Amino acid sequence: MQFQQLQYFVAVAETHHFTRAAELVHVAQPSLSQQIKALERELGADLFLRARGNITLTDAGEALLPLARRILADAETARHEVQELVQLRSGRVRLGATPSLCTGLLPDVLRAFHDRYPGIRLMIEEGGSHDLVRQLARGALDLALVVLPLPTPSPALTTVELLREDLVVVSSPDAPRPGRRTVRVADLEGERLVMFRHGYDLRELTVAACRAEGFEPEFAVEGGEMDAVLGFVRAGLGVAVVPRMVAARSGHGLRVTPLARPGLHRTIALAHRSDVAPPRAARELQRMLLER
Repeated sequence: MQFQQLQYFVAVAETHHFTRAAELVHVAQPSLSQQIKALERELGADLFLRARGNITLTDAGEALLPLARRILADAETARHEVQELVQLRSGRVRLGATPSLCTGLLPDVLRAFHDRYPGIRLMIEEGGSHDLVRQLARGALDLALVVLPLPTPSPALTTVELLREDLVVVSSPDAPRPGRRTVRVADLEGERLVMFRHGYDLRELTVAACRAEGFEPEFAVEGGEMDAVLGFVRAGLGVAVVPRMVAARSGHGLRVTPLARPGLHRTIALAHRSDVAPPRAARELQRMLLER
């Protein structure tokens, strides 16, 4: 009994027609008929009643049909499982993340992923949440780490909360020490801030917090990415509000001061398209991020 014969048998059983079944499995009708006859000879029983224009199953055919379907389904499952394993030996994962997450959260997770799956290429796209959402929507990314709430919520995306991270104030060690162990957002009034470029989630969050305290923030320098902002702060050009993980990883040459309660926080989520399942390798990276 050949696997192909079972495919042909199920196709005829479902279409009740030899010619339509042949079209369904992309084979010439005479070849399909020959394979069905060979299967019947091997089983020692007719599988179909062949009345003119009416093809029905015999009792033997009725008995074989659920078994044949199960065999074909098991074969498809086996093929899928093997392909899933192959995808973890080669291929790529396209991951988008905000620059602060590339600095703070990702290095350790990506190192662990690369150690486990060295054949997978990791392609990282840095950008603000708004840009990353657009790239996810057009299929340019498999996954993205974004800051919630999204600038424009999209029903086409699935988001899973990953962590809630505190923000801290970083300054040059040469700057005057604050009078307390923590500072309030209100204490930033009159301070010259080193500010991220437009489109940066941290920029919008910091500016909104200052305005909620009744003042407009004053910028010493603006327009930088994360590394540039930290460098300008080290040089004494001003202070900046950054994620705690970034400050911990890049704290050399910086003074880190927590914000007094209630402080400032941001929620990080992992996003992917709702209508398309991420590739197997991307799902494995997603699992490692959620379990980190």
